[in-house]
Amino acid sequence: MSLFVVQHRHSPETCPAKDKQLAPMLVKHLSQQNADRSGIRIHSEAVIDGAHTLYIILEASNREAVNRFMQPFSQVGSVEILQASHCETVVERGAC
Repeated sequence: MSLFVVQHRHSPETCPAKDKQLAPMLVKHLSQQNADRSGIRIHSEAVIDGAHTLYIILEASNREAVNRFMQPFSQVGSVEILQASHCETVVERGAC
């Protein structure tokens, strides 16, 4: 499993939190139970208040799995998937 940090951004106009149908669907989509179906382990997620930006730290077998999992968020904004490493791994290999 590889570690990824995902950043999703959307405009205030397309903010899914104000959509009474879309918002609950996206929250359910981010549940660990649902992520398990895609072979993804979610470590953490957070929305930056007032910035319309969501960050998710997760593990998946590959970037394509993350891309497929994040597809619902692509419909309302951008999705950037960044491969990452735990701090311990970076120290062990001696480079970021």
